[in-house]
Amino acid sequence: MVTADEQRAGRGRQGRTWSAPAGGALLYSVILRPLEERHLLLPLAVPLAVCEAVEGISSHQCQVKWPNDVWINGRKCAGVLIEARPQDGWAVIGVGLNISIEPGDFPEELRDSAISVGGEATVAEALGFLNSTLAGWTQAEPEQVLAAFRDRDALLGREIGWTSAAVGTERAAAGVAEHAGAATGSGVAEGIDERGNLIVATDGGERASLGSGEVHLRRVKR
Repeated sequence: MVTADEQRAGRGRQGRTWSAPAGGALLYSVILRPLEERHLLLPLAVPLAVCEAVEGISSHQCQVKWPNDVWINGRKCAGVLIEARPQDGWAVIGVGLNISIEPGDFPEELRDSAISVGGEATVAEALGFLNSTLAGWTQAEPEQVLAAFRDRDALLGREIGWTSAAVGTERAAAGVAEHAGAATGSGVAEGIDERGNLIVATDGGERASLGSGEVHLRRVKR
């Protein structure tokens, strides 16, 4: 396990950067080995561990925005990035969890979407809880991970838009799976399947299965 007090050039999903001022966040990387069959759902299991750690040090209730952002009241308090080397039998789990970053200290473009745990929570306390919860969730069976993720699914029933490098669609009438290249679309999130893919009901009567890419909430026009 490695932690940092400050981060100025961290790497997040989709090539983004993740920065945090000194002492304001838990910046955490840990090696998991050996990789096993159950770890196919590791990208879903780790955010669950983060949720439980946050709830252990605060009065907040957390949700997960598929696949790996942890939300407090609809705003992001933590992100997860996992890089696996299955051929070598290990993975690196990276977590960035905002603990006491003041709203004005977030980059301007994130001030409406980011949040810290706040209150009396400390980085040291968060580290202890995350070590404990992560130890449990990395050993959880797939059925347990799926059930817990569904209970915390922040996107369920919400209108979303997506951009994905690869997407499969299942036509409701024919039941035929189709695969295409880069795709964008929108619809209503219907939860996750047994492989952890996000299922979306599109306006065209299809069900899209998203296994990678970027999902964003779409503002509903009324």
